[in-house]
Amino acid sequence: MVSGTPSNSTLPCQNNPQGIVGKILPPVLILEMIVGLPGTLLALWIFCFRLKQKWKANTLFLFNLVLADFFLLVSVPFRIHNILHGEYWWFGDAWCRINLFMLAVNRSASIAFMTTVAVDRYLKVVHPHHRINHMTKNQAPLLAFLIWAVVLALRLPLLAEPLLDKRDNTSLCRSFGFHTINTGIIIHYVVYIGEFFLPLAMLIFCTARIACVLHQRKLDREQKVQRAVRTVATIVAVFVVCFLPGVMMGIVGWASMGLEQDCKRAGIVSQLFRLSIGFTYLNSALDPIIYSLSSSMFRDALKSLFYSLTPGGKYRQGRNLRSSTNTDG
Repeated sequence: MVSGTPSNSTLPCQNNPQGIVGKILPPVLILEMIVGLPGTLLALWIFCFRLKQKWKANTLFLFNLVLADFFLLVSVPFRIHNILHGEYWWFGDAWCRINLFMLAVNRSASIAFMTTVAVDRYLKVVHPHHRINHMTKNQAPLLAFLIWAVVLALRLPLLAEPLLDKRDNTSLCRSFGFHTINTGIIIHYVVYIGEFFLPLAMLIFCTARIACVLHQRKLDREQKVQRAVRTVATIVAVFVVCFLPGVMMGIVGWASMGLEQDCKRAGIVSQLFRLSIGFTYLNSALDPIIYSLSSSMFRDALKSLFYSLTPGGKYRQGRNLRSSTNTDG
């Protein structure tokens, strides 16, 4: 994180070599693409062409989560290309800004909609009669639009700031590692850290309250209720596994900026931070689990597709659909 300074910096260890990053990160990112992109494309196809029932608010939020995952994954190949070429960015400053903006926006949107799905599940279980559980067909899209608007606004500094450091036969495209800190970069750092801890607190609260209320109501053994608990718990697990490493290394890197310059330490922190990015993109490969747990409509459509591709599937499909229970609430 402490490497890759802007062009007006003259610090002696501005460009740390890739080291282990160049060997480990590309295979990890490629594997995440191989797993994540087909699953995300399948989810998009199911949402667009197989969900014939009227969409509920939960379904709309999940669809936006799929969109965020898709746009993030289609931006990752440029980072893979960049790392495979020794972090020499071939595509110019404009596309450097756009690529980093796309990655940041869709990471933020993914976090926002994961949290929204969990809060929606919390409200339906803990406050089933609250009026927010009965959003109109216009209110849910408006909420989704507002989420995207806030995310885009918070990430605009990445489009406004020069992010390409081109000198000494290098061409680094990074959104972190600036020793010359301006307002836009400060906003980027604060959002990166804040968008982890605030949703994490909300997710932990939702999980604890759901478990506590269900136990008090003696409903924690019902299948529908257990699925709601599993949904929120899965979101928390995916969230922590994917985003905690990057945030922790980001904080370490940011804190180390105030210490006496040490190129060896800077190189280690920079490499660990870049390796942690592999966990961040893993989120898009794991999110199909959340789609399946959160929406009975999505599960039924996925089962229907599977049954249509297997011998004797239509008979099993009819039997399962008759016994299925809608858990979207």
